[in-house]
Amino acid sequence: MARAPILKDRLGLIAGNGRFPFLLLDAARAHGLTVVVAAIKEETDAEIDERAAKDADIRVHWLSLGELSRLIETFHAEGVGRAVMAGQVKHKQIFSSIRPDWRLAKLLLSLRTRNTDMLLGAIAKVLGDEGIELISSTQYLEPLLTKEGVMTRRSPNETETADIVYGRTVARGIAGFDLGQTVVIAAQACVAVEAMEGTDATIDRAGALFRAMDHEGEASTLTRSLTVVKVAKPNQDMRFDVPVVGVATIAAMAMAGATCLALEPGRTLVFDGEAVVDAANKADISIAVIR
Repeated sequence: MARAPILKDRLGLIAGNGRFPFLLLDAARAHGLTVVVAAIKEETDAEIDERAAKDADIRVHWLSLGELSRLIETFHAEGVGRAVMAGQVKHKQIFSSIRPDWRLAKLLLSLRTRNTDMLLGAIAKVLGDEGIELISSTQYLEPLLTKEGVMTRRSPNETETADIVYGRTVARGIAGFDLGQTVVIAAQACVAVEAMEGTDATIDRAGALFRAMDHEGEASTLTRSLTVVKVAKPNQDMRFDVPVVGVATIAAMAMAGATCLALEPGRTLVFDGEAVVDAANKADISIAVIR
C-alpha cells in the first residue's frame, strides 16, 4: 500500500473485544475525528461494520491478530499518525492462537519475557518507529475514570474493609509481575487470583469454589462473602491493558456471591456507570473507590 501524508484529524483504533472500542469510537467521533479501525478478526464485534455503514468517517479494515506488518501498512495508507488500543485481546489468544507474520515473529523472538506488558510495549515501539504514535486509551474517555468515594448506596462493612486492605497488598503484588489485576478475598484469605482467564472468569472460579464447598458440606472458617479487589499495575501504561469494569462484572459478582468491589481512583474505566451502580445496588454490592 502507498504511504499517505499524515492527517491530523485522523485516529487509528486497534479494536479488541467488548464495548471499549465502541465507546472510544463514539468519543473520537464526537471530537470530529475520522477513525480508521483495525478490527481484529479473532476479537472485534461485527457491529463495527454496522457503525461504519452509517458513518463515512469510520473506516474499518479487518486483519488477524498476528498481522503487524499489515496493520502498519493500513495505517500508513490511511494517513494515521496517532493510534489507540481499546478492548481486550484474550491473553490465551496472544500467546497460543496467534499466527505471527515475519515482523511480529521477529519481535516475539526478541522479548526477554512473554508477558503482555513486554509484548504491547514492543509493539508500541515498532509503531512509533514507523511514525505512528500510540496514545493513552483513556484520552477521550476521562469522564469514565473512577473518582474517589463510594459509588453505591452501601459502604463496605468492617469485614469487607479488612478484605480490601489485605486484597490490595496481594493484588498489587501480582500486578507487579503482570500476572493479573484482580484478586478475590474472603475473611482476609485469597480465594482466587487472576491470570490469563480475565476478571469475570476469576470471580466465577471463586464462586464455584465456595459452591463446591457448600455442596460437599465441607467445614470452613471462611465467610461466604467475597470481596473483589481490582488494581492497576504499579507502573500502569495507560496506552493498554487499563483496568475496566462493566455490568458483566457486577453480574459475575452477584452470581458468585461477592458483596464488595474495590477499585483505585483515576486508574480504572467504568463503562455504563449508571447501569453498573444500579445493578450493584439491586444486588446489595458495595463499590468503593479508595486510594
